[in-house]
Amino acid sequence: MQADKKVFWFVVGSQHLYGEEVLQQVSDHAKEIVAGLNEKAPFEIVLKDIVKTADEITAVVKEANYQDNVAGIITWMHTFSPAKMWIQGMKLLQKPLLHLATQFNESIPWETIDMDFMNLNQAAHGDREYGFINARLKKNNKIIVGYWGSEKVQADLAKWMKVANAYIASHSIKVARFGDNMRNVAVTEGDKVEAAIQFGWTVDYFGIGDLVAEMNQVSEADVEALYSEIKDLYDFDLGANTQEAFDASVKEQLKIEIALERFMDAGGYNAFTSNFEDLHGMKQLPGLAVQRLMAKGYGFAGEGDWKTAALDRLLKVMTLNQNTGFMEDYTYELATGQEAILQSHMLEVDPCLAANKPVVKVEPLGIGGKEDPARLVFDGKAGDGVVISMADFGTHYKLLINDVELFTPEVAAPKLPVARVMWKVKPDFHSGVTKWIQEGGGHHTVVSLDADSDQIIDLAKMFNLDYVLIN
Repeated sequence: MQADKKVFWFVVGSQHLYGEEVLQQVSDHAKEIVAGLNEKAPFEIVLKDIVKTADEITAVVKEANYQDNVAGIITWMHTFSPAKMWIQGMKLLQKPLLHLATQFNESIPWETIDMDFMNLNQAAHGDREYGFINARLKKNNKIIVGYWGSEKVQADLAKWMKVANAYIASHSIKVARFGDNMRNVAVTEGDKVEAAIQFGWTVDYFGIGDLVAEMNQVSEADVEALYSEIKDLYDFDLGANTQEAFDASVKEQLKIEIALERFMDAGGYNAFTSNFEDLHGMKQLPGLAVQRLMAKGYGFAGEGDWKTAALDRLLKVMTLNQNTGFMEDYTYELATGQEAILQSHMLEVDPCLAANKPVVKVEPLGIGGKEDPARLVFDGKAGDGVVISMADFGTHYKLLINDVELFTPEVAAPKLPVARVMWKVKPDFHSGVTKWIQEGGGHHTVVSLDADSDQIIDLAKMFNLDYVLIN
């Protein structure tokens, strides 16, 4: 999550018709607006240019495309900017685009307004001209309307900037697949070439022996040091285990964690998958190891589901790894008026979603045929969230987006040795679940309490990606 900070260029539309005195006022207004926006913006906004000709627009777009640290362009039509001169630049633009439909002054100064003021402040005029050409070019750009100094406009801008940053980061997502997909499962499959073309994702296969070889290089001293480090982070519950057996299981997971992180960092990978059907040479299915890596910002999904692993990483970037993680549908609560879905996994529930201090437990897994693995057990947070699933329909990828209400369970589950997250489906359980199933939504998802469906739709539009919203 320590990627280089991106910047956004603020480009102002005008023209030479108004003369140098007006253009100087345009520049002064733009400087004040950018300074004000930067007080709340999650990324730096840089006032780039007052563009007045087609050549100037095209030049700034070419430069933005070339500069890796530029995550997007924010455009403002301060005065009337004839849109034919934007055509070439907008056709060439490869970065996210936001049209900020605002003006320098919040209110019309009726006592002093004259034609000089009218000629200078023509955003209402310029927005329509500029908006038309973007619509005709099918730019799928974001439009934010309102006074630039308002809290809502600044909040909406901040949300979009996080999405744009994630879109750029998507082209650097690399998924390491340890083993193949779970046998006979449909929704975890997908076209890796199309994913590389549309999303910029690299998906590479590795035999589980490649991970085992890295594990064999991990020293006991490294494991002991990490064990000492985590003792303050979690509570420890021996259960029916001896201290020796408990410690051995936890340390085996820490060895997997160290090896996984070293392997991925050496290859530039920021997401990964595992598969309980492919554990040759390993003592345990990765559990605690995966949970701790997800907490650091690595994307993950089980059963070889590389699509969801990449999507997890993408949304972790967008939310700065806050309250966002891989999830799986398990069991329905169908009592009338209490309908909900229990979300969990065999082991790998992201501690970013924990409402309480996680407890390390060592329990039988009942699947995979290996030793009892250590895992973090906790209950999930409460709040409004959004859950997303990606499906490959052969002809196209599609996002399923559902608004949900997460709640922390109040009833204990003493025999359930895994973390649990609960949510209610919007608009209601029956219609929401029906629509999800009808549209082919998978059981592997990414849930976030920090993102909302508007942001996911913005992201889908940046990728020209089909989506279905259930809310």
